[in-house]
Amino acid sequence: MKNEKTKTENKSAGAKKQAEMKAGAKTETKPFEVDRRSVYKCVQCGTCRSVCPVFEAVGWESANTRGRMLIIKSLLEGREPSEDVLPSLATCTTCGICAAKCPAGANPPEVVEEARSELVRLGITTEGQEKLLSAVTTTGNSFGESRDRLHWLPDAERSKLPEKSDYIYFVGCFDSYRYPEFAKKTFEVLQRFGVTLLPDENCCASPLLRTGFRPDAEKVMEHNLEQIQKVGAHTIITGCAGCYTTLKNNYPEKLRVISVPEFLGEHLGELKLKRLDLTVSYHDPCHLGRHNEVYDAPREVIKAICELKEMKNIRENSRCCGGGGGVRIGYPDISLELAGKRLEDVPEEVDYIVTSCPLCVRNLRDAGGDIEIIDIIELVAMALE
Repeated sequence: MKNEKTKTENKSAGAKKQAEMKAGAKTETKPFEVDRRSVYKCVQCGTCRSVCPVFEAVGWESANTRGRMLIIKSLLEGREPSEDVLPSLATCTTCGICAAKCPAGANPPEVVEEARSELVRLGITTEGQEKLLSAVTTTGNSFGESRDRLHWLPDAERSKLPEKSDYIYFVGCFDSYRYPEFAKKTFEVLQRFGVTLLPDENCCASPLLRTGFRPDAEKVMEHNLEQIQKVGAHTIITGCAGCYTTLKNNYPEKLRVISVPEFLGEHLGELKLKRLDLTVSYHDPCHLGRHNEVYDAPREVIKAICELKEMKNIRENSRCCGGGGGVRIGYPDISLELAGKRLEDVPEEVDYIVTSCPLCVRNLRDAGGDIEIIDIIELVAMALE
């Protein structure tokens, strides 16, 4: 079976510590707890098995949604939580295609995230999870970068930022540190509409939530909320699908959260975009598409600029790029294999693959291929020139 060695990798200090405790002093352990109703919705029909991208890549039963749900069920019924369950739960990208196809209405990504939180509580984590936790809690970003988060913005422009605004551009870790050109181009467009930046933005907390560090995530979110309140904004705009789903679904409901393509779609008439002689294909990010049903806005923006030629699998059937859920940092080989599979869906004779998530950009670029992958803001920037 492919990638079988992954089963024995990524044991963390937390898992080792638990093994030491079993061999030594007796300690009181709390039972494994998740929402039983969510777990028992799964009837083990196997529909998810046919669509799980990780199962397609690695081939072991425990690495598909049905297998993960069975493992979580066994933990609820008394199986001892241990590092043995990590290769199953930690390889889920939380792409959500299982939930979209489930005839019983189960939401496995939600259950997996809850189960990861329980394992974290019990001291069972992967090295990848620990690296993310350390980076976010010590530097405020998922890469452990010490640079100023607004290093991409010239000092002269920074000093002119409005202290108060109804709209905030939430840049995110990826655009701040890996694709600052995306941040710069996005803000150049958004500034026209009075959008400002947070004075001290931190990671949105998505990496911590997806990998099970909920209490730590709540502290990060509290910091960002304080910043948002200082600015007095009611609308948050972001170009990252991970930031989008976190800000929209994990932060207070009173905030209005929209994606960059949604905002651009609302203001197409004001942007005065010129027509480009290009044909592009669009990749739906999982956390923008399946998780939040943002399908039309990016396509409207693209069609206002050039011709759109759709991929083989689109919208709710879109293949995952493989980058989410902590899989890229924990299981890079699996992550890139999923990205390679997604590139097989690209039609012939397109000039670019366009997407609305910097993590998708990075993973698809790293997987290789002959067609350049760009963010939707880059296409908009071409049409503005």
